[in-house]
Amino acid sequence: MGGVSLIGNASDADVAQWLHARLAAAMARAEGPVAITVPGGATPFPIIEQLLSRPLDWPRLVVWPNDDRVVPEDHPASNTGRLRAMFGSVGTNVVTLGEMEEVPRFAFAWLGMGADGHIASLFPSADPQVDEPARIVRLTPDPLPPEAPFDRITLTLPALLASDEIVIVARGADKRPVLDAAIAGESDLPVARLLDAASGKVTCFV
Repeated sequence: MGGVSLIGNASDADVAQWLHARLAAAMARAEGPVAITVPGGATPFPIIEQLLSRPLDWPRLVVWPNDDRVVPEDHPASNTGRLRAMFGSVGTNVVTLGEMEEVPRFAFAWLGMGADGHIASLFPSADPQVDEPARIVRLTPDPLPPEAPFDRITLTLPALLASDEIVIVARGADKRPVLDAAIAGESDLPVARLLDAASGKVTCFV
């Protein structure tokens, strides 16, 4: 595991400012497109709204969803559709996940985490492995979350680990013990497997 930094009590604006600084630095280091991967669900979208209010060469950015529900992109449960609606306003390309897509190295992987220790759609029941040969897989969560009872398509641990750095936004009292145990190497949940295999910088907003 690389170094893990914890940042507490950060607002959506604070997280957005941190992400903006990382994006600006990545664009300064590289020519051409810069790829990142971002989470879906309710938590990231207010942060993304704050992020998009800041100046950047947005057409150079390529956004990959961490995962998505297997629904049409105009469905309310589609992460890709909602991301495309937001980032499209500034000219950023949002990729539709497909099992045959060639996944790039990411400037950073921005992840959420569930209270069960899942990241992307890599739930504990899926038994995700760091040596999984595929970079994108389709799976059925077990149990199916009642608020989103859909099959998923998701980046795998190797795809997420192929990032210059990792940032996890896991705010909430129910999530902190899970994250602390993962950082301490005291669990074998998906987030713990990711952290154990991460060789670069990891920042956690808690």
